Amino acid sequence: MHNDSLELRQFVSSHTVDDRLRQALIDCWVDVTNAGGAAGFPLPPIDDWQAAPALDAILSSLAPDTCRLLVALTEGEVAGWLNLRRDPFALIAHWGTLHHVQTHPRLRGRGIGVALMELAQQVARDEMGLEHLHLAARGGVGLERFYGRLGWKEIGRWPDALRLAPGDDRDEILMILAPL
Repeated sequence: MHNDSLELRQFVSSHTVDDRLRQALIDCWVDVTNAGGAAGFPLPPIDDWQAAPALDAILSSLAPDTCRLLVALTEGEVAGWLNLRRDPFALIAHWGTLHHVQTHPRLRGRGIGVALMELAQQVARDEMGLEHLHLAARGGVGLERFYGRLGWKEIGRWPDALRLAPGDDRDEILMILAPL
């Protein structure tokens, strides 16, 4: 589905993220996690006190060559975001990793996740000079199908690596997009 009001932005410095946007990113992360989203926190519910330090760590590491924040806005509201990072080790510096990929639960199904993933691929290739992207996704929620439709390939699994609750162990699915 095409979303005419969708605005995609990227941030390469914490100084360009104002307090209003910072709070909106935190709110999105809390809402995604508490709706069962697999965006970096293992167990809901979470609140601002847990999300804020995690977001601040991402913001403090922003830099044009190594770490970017990609944000989708619709009607001025944060609709989703992700973090794109280059590995600092020389042997694998041609790889990038996507972290905390998320779309706000009430805005899903509008193409926001697809738009963010397409932007991540373009930024990684054209602006950061990366050749491959990878990510880890939580099994059992259909994420591998979503990413697969965008050209990502499953390259392995860590069986039962994620324990969400007693008796609820999930695979961690390793995925790659290569070449960009």
